[in-house]
Amino acid sequence: MADTLPADPTLDEIRAALAPLIAETAAFDGFSDAALADAAQRAGVDPDVARLAFPGGGRDMVDAWFASIDGAMADRWPAEKLAPLKIRERITTLVETRIDLLAGTRESLRRALALLALPANAPHAAKLGWRAADLMWRLAGDTATDYNHYSKRAILGAVYGSTMAVFLNDESEGFADTRAFLARRIDSVMRFEAWKHRRASRSIERPSLARFVGRLRYPGR
Repeated sequence: MADTLPADPTLDEIRAALAPLIAETAAFDGFSDAALADAAQRAGVDPDVARLAFPGGGRDMVDAWFASIDGAMADRWPAEKLAPLKIRERITTLVETRIDLLAGTRESLRRALALLALPANAPHAAKLGWRAADLMWRLAGDTATDYNHYSKRAILGAVYGSTMAVFLNDESEGFADTRAFLARRIDSVMRFEAWKHRRASRSIERPSLARFVGRLRYPGR
């Protein structure tokens, strides 16, 4: 791992390099100073510098680990590779990819979610859930700028969160029960989206604050 770092790495580079190593140890020590120290030793990073890379402690360690999962998912399924698939298949593929990426670190995921469930970390947990859902929709080709931009991400975040809850306790081969649960949830979402589309096609378009805000974020759409 040390070989992957440049001679004079930035804190961002150190954070990205250490995050997966911390997650490996977190199954036993949680996202703690002990896990950070172990990861720093394995990566050949000065422990004091490693601590500087995670000023928020365990919460920042979880953030960096989830960011590494986001990155690995995007690397495996760039938008152009997903493009030939139907929307349902794109979202299913992305969530199942996250299941595959997390398959060997379920206890660490359990520790991470327990940490994020603390009341003080609730806003940060919401931010990380939104980030994952937003990336999945972007890779799936979503360009909505109206209220659909927000509703799609909120719904997918709920689907992903409930799927992870099943995944944590799934002992079926290949996590078949989790994948079946995901398929049912996405089927429900697709039926809801189809209903929204039919309803919108019968409605007169009215000024929308959400659409206006979305266009500020994504000009030209």
